[in-house]
Amino acid sequence: MVKAIMHGCNGKMGQVISNLVKEDDGIEIVAGIDKYTGVKNEYPVFTDIADCDVEADVVIDFSNALAVDGLLSYCGEKKLPVVLCTTGLSEEQLAQVQRVSEKTAVLKSANMSLGINMLLKLLQDAAKILAPAGFDIELVEKHHNLKVDAPSGTALALADSVNEALGNAYEYVYDRSKERKKREKKEIGISAVRGGTIVGEHEVIFAGADEVIEFKHTAYSKAVFGKGAVEAAKYLAGKQAGLYDMSDVIESSSENQ
Repeated sequence: MVKAIMHGCNGKMGQVISNLVKEDDGIEIVAGIDKYTGVKNEYPVFTDIADCDVEADVVIDFSNALAVDGLLSYCGEKKLPVVLCTTGLSEEQLAQVQRVSEKTAVLKSANMSLGINMLLKLLQDAAKILAPAGFDIELVEKHHNLKVDAPSGTALALADSVNEALGNAYEYVYDRSKERKKREKKEIGISAVRGGTIVGEHEVIFAGADEVIEFKHTAYSKAVFGKGAVEAAKYLAGKQAGLYDMSDVIESSSENQ
């Protein structure tokens, strides 16, 4: 059984993952890390990962950017694989991620949902066929009214996946109100909606002459991200040093079917 440390255990996602793991016979949480200690857990909790003396096979991180530096130092020193789910990292932190991946396995993804990561692959196939046929590409993402960044990291990852398939020849357009002109062929329009309690919705539209093809993913709860993180942790435990992403997890799952 895989033994995991939950970094950010008392946050919303930390608690979601803790509950998911209870129902999974392939993994257990043996320790948690969180500065907030007002939650009762079935495992020991440390306020600083540097103080954690519990042996584990992997770390699952759902914390915040301020806590990532210490986490990466700890994992690099102990050569402990880490599933890095925290977003909004600085360029310096991303460089540190790269350095640590030379010492241990690091899995980083803009979105931990298995569905979103499957969509990333499907979009590349669609783009290669539809864009040369004259289809315009637009992306609309929707999130709750508390989300501060726009567009979302997932929206950019979807756009990047499409653009990569097209030789990175397309320009991203975020606001059409500043210029009054017709749409250019080689552009991907990205629109952000913020409202209510929408967990996450991403729609990629291929609009051609007299026909439209839409790819859409809707997250109804944060559990979809937690499930992906748990599967990633089980995959990453025991892996060689290197930088991994969710596409590796999906590919491994398909090979084991």
